[in-house]
Amino acid sequence: MKTTKNYAGISNEFAQLETAKVILIPVPYDGTSTWGKGADKGPEAFLEASENMELYDIETDSEVYKQGIYLADAITENESPEQLVNAVHKITKGYIKRNKFVTLFGGEHSISIGSIRAFSQCFDNLTVLHIDAHADLRKSYNGSAYNHACAVHEASETTNLIQVGIRSMDAIEKTFMNEEKVFFAHDMVTDEYWTDKVIDLMTDTVFITFDLDALDPSIMPSTGTPEPGGLFYYETLDFLKQVFREKNVVGFDMVELCPNEIDKSSDFLAAKLYYKMLSYKFMGQEVDENYDNTYDINYKTTNTKFQDDDN
Repeated sequence: MKTTKNYAGISNEFAQLETAKVILIPVPYDGTSTWGKGADKGPEAFLEASENMELYDIETDSEVYKQGIYLADAITENESPEQLVNAVHKITKGYIKRNKFVTLFGGEHSISIGSIRAFSQCFDNLTVLHIDAHADLRKSYNGSAYNHACAVHEASETTNLIQVGIRSMDAIEKTFMNEEKVFFAHDMVTDEYWTDKVIDLMTDTVFITFDLDALDPSIMPSTGTPEPGGLFYYETLDFLKQVFREKNVVGFDMVELCPNEIDKSSDFLAAKLYYKMLSYKFMGQEVDENYDNTYDINYKTTNTKFQDDDN
């Protein structure tokens, strides 16, 4: 996948790396999925839907693209899952250090191992908000720690991991799970205060990893592993808006769109949800207002589990 167009067809004025506040990195990878294949086609379908989307957001009365959105070259490393994760980590970290609001669109959920690793190295006391149908806490799966089923295992060890919407998991994952920070779908449906409880568990700085199968398959059928009993659109938006309003969200990724040639509704939902999240992030900010991602160049330069050559 070679990125040649601007995100959502925006004019070059708002699509330059030097001036854009937002970076969008496509990661068309589907190397470890074990059931429904096609997540590698997700970024292309998402970008196509974005080109046909209205860019004025009614709710926030804004056109967030004017903050500048740079569509980076797709990460196409596929030699091995570990090398893909390393590429995502390195490239994501590079854009964070350029004082950008970094977002990624996958691809399967294993890409998040790399993105979370980059953000956890750059931001102290990071909360990872994991919105998903699946726990993804296995230490290893099919002989690899870089499998989609292991997407947030590392985050459970290195960050304040909070999991929302979970309704499918293996028994072994309970051994890695902090159940006080897990919000199961069957409990959420009867708890009107679940959003407040989630936010109370967060630190000030938040990275969101959003697996689209967290949404109910009645509105998001095009995922690799659709699970009944998921989140609906407006309750999801209400929750996300509250997170963006009360916390410093420093970036996010979105994964697991498996496009369907017949039904494009899932592609458009993903496109709208991504744009909504940007709209919430920059709600009330003027276009000429500088963006500061609060990255501290001295943080974790000498004490990190995953030291790498930043050059």
